[in-house]
Amino acid sequence: MAAGKPRAVVFDIGRVLIEWDLRHLFAPLIDDPARLDWFLANVVTEDWHTQHDAGVTLADMVPARQAEYPDHAVLLDAYRDRFLETIPGDVPGSFALVQRLHERGVPLFALTNFGTEFFAQYRATQPLLDLFRDIVVSGDERCIKPDTAIYAIAERRFGLPAEALLFTDDKPENIAAAAARGWHTHLFTGAAGLEQRLLAEGLLD
Repeated sequence: MAAGKPRAVVFDIGRVLIEWDLRHLFAPLIDDPARLDWFLANVVTEDWHTQHDAGVTLADMVPARQAEYPDHAVLLDAYRDRFLETIPGDVPGSFALVQRLHERGVPLFALTNFGTEFFAQYRATQPLLDLFRDIVVSGDERCIKPDTAIYAIAERRFGLPAEALLFTDDKPENIAAAAARGWHTHLFTGAAGLEQRLLAEGLLD
């Protein structure tokens, strides 16, 4: 367990601040449910997408995948060009918590597994990210959570010791990696649960 009380909050972005679902892009493009399921399990998979989070460029990823699956080249173009359509909306209540924390003067940071090119597309649409003092993006750093290196990078960038940080993420393995470094952690399952944790820590009132 982390010592002391946290004084800053570190948010994951995908599935904590924003909803993200590859199906949201491809369901309107593939009208056969069985074919859609196959495509998402074999062609544009979350595991394959993670390469971009880790720093592989779309210029390298997409043509290589099109060579493997030439019949799906047009759909792979859509993956490259229409990323914002994979975001159905914001996670209910999360940005309201960000706003409340900001108004209370709590330092806000983000640590996200997000490809550099896709993050640039999303960042341009979301002015509330201006409330964050710094955002560590895995694609920029070429390493992804739960690699311990990205947490060390975040500590240096944020300029705060591990025990000052409360990190919320939807993946248990990412939470475990942060806790191992002495961060306070909260496994995100919804804004209501996070609000209760923030209240308990004295970060909200």
